[in-house]
Order: sequence, then C-alpha cells, then structure tokens
Amino acid sequence: MTFHSKPLISLSPIHAGAGVSVISPASFAIPDRVEQGVERLRRLGYQPHLGANTQTRGPLFFAGSPQQRLEDFHAAFANPETAFVAAVRGGYGSNYLLDAIDLALIERHPKPFFAYSDMTGLQLRLLDQLGLPAFHGPMVAADFYLEDGVHLESLESALAGRPYSVGGTEGLHTLKPGTATGTLYGGCLSILVSLIGTSWEPATDHKLLFLEDVGAKPYQIDRMLWQMRQAGKLNGVRGIIFGEMLDCTSPGAPLNLLDDTILSALDGLDIPIAIGLRSGHVSRQNVTLIFGIEAELQASDEAQLTLLEPAVKA
Repeated sequence: MTFHSKPLISLSPIHAGAGVSVISPASFAIPDRVEQGVERLRRLGYQPHLGANTQTRGPLFFAGSPQQRLEDFHAAFANPETAFVAAVRGGYGSNYLLDAIDLALIERHPKPFFAYSDMTGLQLRLLDQLGLPAFHGPMVAADFYLEDGVHLESLESALAGRPYSVGGTEGLHTLKPGTATGTLYGGCLSILVSLIGTSWEPATDHKLLFLEDVGAKPYQIDRMLWQMRQAGKLNGVRGIIFGEMLDCTSPGAPLNLLDDTILSALDGLDIPIAIGLRSGHVSRQNVTLIFGIEAELQASDEAQLTLLEPAVKA
C-alpha cells in the first residue's frame, strides 16, 4: 500500500533560544556523544530537553522498549517548551514504532523532526500521511557532537524558512546531466528498500529522489536499485541525487566503480543524476534537506540542488 502525500503542514519559524526535544527512537548512543551533542546545541543557542528514555540502554541494541520509545516520541512533539525534535542517532529499531504513532497528537503539535538513517521510515510516514515536512539533517550524537559535524547554513536556513541551495561546496557533482524539478523525497536507501511491500511503502512517484547510505558495497547498491526498479519505485522519478555514500567503496576498488554501478543500475532512465551531497551519513558538515517541498536539480558542470520553497513560514 502506498500513501499519497497530503498537503504540507505549515510550520512556525524557529527563533533563537528555542527548546529542542532530544529523543532516541531506535538505538542507544555513546553517553559522551550525547552529552557533547547536547552541549553543542546549547552553544548554538538552543535549549535541549531530553526524553525520559533518551539514554536508556537496552534491551538488546534498543534505547528502551518500543513502548518507552513511543512515549518519548509522542512527548517530544507534545512538549510546549520545545520547537523542534532531534533524534540522538539512528541504528535500528524505529520500525517498531510505525504502526503505533498517534498521528492526531502530532497533527495537533507539528514540529520539525531532524533525523536520517533508521528514522527514514518515521519521517516518511509523517510526511505521507500527515503532510509533516521531513528534516533530513544532523542528529545529536552522530553530528552535533562533532565540531565540524553540522552544515550550519542549511540548518539555520531550514529552521528560519529561507530558500537555499547546495552544490559543489557540499560535495555534489553530476553523473548524468540535465535539469529536473519536483517534490524532494527520500532518505536512507536500505531503509527505503526495507519498506517496500509493507504498509509504509515509500511514495516515490514523480519525486525528485534523494538516496544515501553508508557502508554498502557497490554490488549491494546495485541490488537495492534493482529492487526499487522492479517494484516500480523509480517509475516517473524526475531526477535522483545520491548522498556522499560514505564507505561505499572497498580499498583497492576502481575509483569510478560506484559511479559506474549507479549509472549501470539506472540505465535507460532519462533523468538527471548527481552524487556526493553530504546529507545523512557523511564525513563532515551534515547538510539539512527538507523532504516534501519543491526543489530543482541542475546537473551540469557545476551541480546544484535548490530548495525552492520554505517548510517554515512566518
């Protein structure tokens, strides 16, 4: 079953001193990284509020039981003292929350939700079924804890409601030239593939698709793109932007193996393709993207992705 995107919820701009709900919907994080990420948020002028189970360790690799994580998720949106929500990290486990999210609660208290990786499913469910823009951007114990972990210009522009562009400075370069405009959509490639055939199948039709992952070998990326094509998830896609694809090549492999693999897997699609944008799993300066808004990809000698409208409106 594929959900058709609803009209976007208009969010309020985030001002200096705003509170931020910090939660762990999937795996737990290294405590020092949580503390350093929270301190960085404070230095940037935000007021972090940790969920009751944010630093719970276990069972297994989870940050608490599904019920504990769900309670923190709901409380993060309902908290009147916070203006946006930030995940601590990805890992694994947010899929156990998908069928129990209280959409009515979140619709009453809509906020930007910053996350990526395992949280792709949560973000896209809220986007497709509620119209809540998805802020694919830095997480507390994955990016904010690093001095160079956050691309501040895109973060601040996204929260203030300013249209912005990213390009070569942020790692983007062209694989297949062309220009395309469409609704920006996507997330972690392996999570998108895992949702195919479920009740939360991604609604990729006619989208400008952003795909990223970490540690996947070129043949695994080929297999995932093959599955997306066979499932019809690339039908009508207007253009594709790949992320940095961190650690997605092996030592000693040909330099162009990943690029050539992508072009081979997508052969026959008459759309522009670019790669390298540092959003999601990245080596530094994680760029904030907003899924659900209109954007334009210009894949030429100097590739550029422009977010054409704000998700946050005064």
